[in-house]
Amino acid sequence: MTMYKPDAARELAERIEAQERELEQLRAEVAHWRAQVDGLPVRTEVDFTSISGCAVQPVYTALDLPEHYLAGQGLPGVFPFLRGIHPTMYRGKLWTMRQFSGFGTARDTNERYKFLLARGQTGLSVAFDFPTLMGYDSDHPRSEGEVGKCGVAISSLLDMEELFEGIPLDRVSTSMTINGPAAMLFCFYVAAAERQGVDIGKLQGTIQNDMLKEYMAQHAWIFPVEPALKVIVDMFEWASVHTPRWNTISISGYHIREAGATAAQELAFTLANGFCYVEHGLARGLTVDSFAPRLSFFWDVHNDFFEEVAKLRAARRIWARTMRQKYGARDPRSWQMRFHCQTAGVSLTAQQPHNNIVRVAYQALAAVLGGTQSLHTNALDETLALPTEESVRIALRTQQILAYETGVPNVADPLGGSYYLEALTDGMEREAAGLFAEIEAQGGVVSAIESGWFQRQIAQSAARFQREVEQRRRLVVGLNEFVEEAEPPVDTLRIGTEAEQTQRERMGRLRQARDQGEVQNRLEALRRAAAEDRNVIPPMLECARAQATLFEIRHVLEQVFGTYREPVFF
Repeated sequence: MTMYKPDAARELAERIEAQERELEQLRAEVAHWRAQVDGLPVRTEVDFTSISGCAVQPVYTALDLPEHYLAGQGLPGVFPFLRGIHPTMYRGKLWTMRQFSGFGTARDTNERYKFLLARGQTGLSVAFDFPTLMGYDSDHPRSEGEVGKCGVAISSLLDMEELFEGIPLDRVSTSMTINGPAAMLFCFYVAAAERQGVDIGKLQGTIQNDMLKEYMAQHAWIFPVEPALKVIVDMFEWASVHTPRWNTISISGYHIREAGATAAQELAFTLANGFCYVEHGLARGLTVDSFAPRLSFFWDVHNDFFEEVAKLRAARRIWARTMRQKYGARDPRSWQMRFHCQTAGVSLTAQQPHNNIVRVAYQALAAVLGGTQSLHTNALDETLALPTEESVRIALRTQQILAYETGVPNVADPLGGSYYLEALTDGMEREAAGLFAEIEAQGGVVSAIESGWFQRQIAQSAARFQREVEQRRRLVVGLNEFVEEAEPPVDTLRIGTEAEQTQRERMGRLRQARDQGEVQNRLEALRRAAAEDRNVIPPMLECARAQATLFEIRHVLEQVFGTYREPVFF
C-alpha cells in the first residue's frame, strides 16, 4: 500500500515553480542576447534556411522544445520508438550494409555480388534494368537498346536462378527495387529459392512493391491504381503465411524526395501511402497484426544533416502512435517502423565527382544517427554511370569506417535531447500533420494521385530548389561555387550491347526448351484468378515455376486489369 505523503503536493508545486523561474530567467537571457546579436553583421550570400526552405534560428534553447517533450521521447525499444526500435540498437547488431547493384546479365551481376560479399557487404540489393522495371522481356521490341544498361536484366526464373547462383538464399538478405512487376519478380525469387532446396519460410529480404509513390514520383507503373493495390494486398495475404520473414513492401519516400519533395513532404506523403496500404489490407478482411509487422520503409537521406535525422525520428513516432491509436494494432512489431536508407542520388554532382564521397559520408552518418536498420551508400560516379568496382568499394568502406572507427554506434540516439534536434523533430511532426489534413481534404491518397495534387506539390518544391541554385542563394560546391574550369575525367563503367545479344539468345533457348502447353495452362489459370478477383500470387508462382516469362505474365494481367495512363496536369 502506497503511503500518502502530505508534503508531496507541496514539493511538486515548488519544483514546477522553480522550473518556471528558470525558464523566465532563460527568456530574459535570450531576449538580452538577441538584442545584442541583432545588430551584428551576418553573411548575406545565404538565406539561413534548410534545404527544404524552412527558416533556421541562430540558436536553440529549452524554450524551443515542445511542451512535455521528455514524456514524448521515451527510450530505445520502447513505444513510441522515437529513439530507435531496438533497446540496444547498434550495440546489439549493426545496420545491414547494402550496395544497390545490378548491370548487364544475371551472370555479370552475380559476379559483382560475390565481389561485394567477399569485402564485407552484409545484404544484397538488386537494381533491375529499365525493361524489367516496366515488365518487358529482354527480347521485347520496347527493350531494344536498354537491356542491362541501368540494372540487371531478369526476364524469367532462369535469369533469377543465375543471378543468385552460389549464393544461399536462406542465409542472405535480399532487397529488390521493383514496383510495377514486383509480384512477378517475387515469384521468380521464391521459385529460385525452391530450386536451391531452400525452405521459403526462411527467406529474408524486401521487395519494394510500392506503387503509390510510382504514380506520385517515379512513373514506373503498369496497371491502374486500384488493381495495383489489389495485387499488393494479395502479397500481404500470401506472404504472411508462406514467407513470414519477408518484407512484402518497402514504402518509399526515396523517389518522392529525389523528384524534388521537401523533407516534410517526403515524410508526410510516404506515411500517408503507408496508412493507405494498411487501410486496403483491413478492407480485405486481414487483421492489422497479420501483415503490418512486415511493412518496411525506405528513406532518402539528403545533405541537410539535422533535418534528415529529425525526419527519421519523427517518422518512427508518427507511425507508432497511428498504428496503435487509429488502426488498433496490438503487436508491438506493428508499431515499430523498420526502414532502409539510401544516400541522396539527387545530391551527387557530375562536376568534381570526388566531392560526392564527402557528401555520402555525411549523409550516411545522418542515417545512422537517425536509427536506420539498413543502408546503401551511393558511389562517387553514380551521377555519371553505373559504379565501378573501385567506386563501390569506397562506398562500402564508408559504411565500415562509420561502423567500426567512429564510435557512433556505441550509443542509441546520441543526439537525443539536443534543443535543435528536438525542436526540428517536433516541427516535422506538426508539418506532417498539416499535410495529412490537406491529403484528407483531397479525398485521400488515391484521389490526390488521380487529381495530380501530389505531383503538383512535388513539382513546386523541385522548382523552388532549382531557382535557389540558379540564383546562387543555395550554393553547391563544384556546381555554382568553387568551380574548376578543367576537371580530370573519372573512369566509368560502360555497358555495351553484349548483354542484349546474350539475353536474346537465352530467351530463344528458354522458349524452345520449356513445355509450351504447360506455360499456356498456367497463364490461363492466372488470368481466371485475376478476372474472378481471387489472390493472384499462387497461380503467378505456378507460372514462374513453368518458366513463363516476365512479359507473358504482365500481358495476361493487363488483359484483365488494363493499363494506367496518367492524366495531363497543369
